[in-house]
Amino acid sequence: MAKTGTTTTQDLRSAIERSGYYPALVSEAVESAVGPEPISSYLVHQETTFDANEVRRHVTVLVLTPSRFVVSHTDEQAADATSPVPYATTSTESVRLDRIGSVVLSRMVANPETYTPGRLPREVVLTIGWGAVQRIDLEPAGCSDPNCEADHGYTGSATADDLSLRVSEAGDGPETVAQALVFARALSEATISRA
Repeated sequence: MAKTGTTTTQDLRSAIERSGYYPALVSEAVESAVGPEPISSYLVHQETTFDANEVRRHVTVLVLTPSRFVVSHTDEQAADATSPVPYATTSTESVRLDRIGSVVLSRMVANPETYTPGRLPREVVLTIGWGAVQRIDLEPAGCSDPNCEADHGYTGSATADDLSLRVSEAGDGPETVAQALVFARALSEATISRA
């Protein structure tokens, strides 16, 4: 769930509880990371994935405050060699708004020839970069001469994509897609005001 405007910690806690995914654990981690700052907007996204013969769930909570972007991610794990009982891992990261370098929102719409403004996309992918993770893709450079044997070095690209979150109408429902759009807009506007 996403909300923008006057938001309380209780609103965020209620959204986490509605996700149904270890609400006490997730709420404590998020509230600890947010601290006393007021909440401007948030998005709670619970996702189920299939890994071989196991079903795994995880939840991502994004929170926008006046000065920070907070991301929390919780995964559950089955019992394994490191733990005889199932366990969950929760991590949080707080990023100053002036560190966010990009907010990318990709929209997928069906039948674009009949698209009308305001219609929800079928899915959105929100990618946020703040420089913590850089991916570099390199390949050998060449020239157009088929007989050239010179070493032309390498060419490539560097991409910052610290967080990528996919929300779809089919998997998450139209309300969650709309909420992701609201959060993306709020975050984008907050980073503009910090530039």
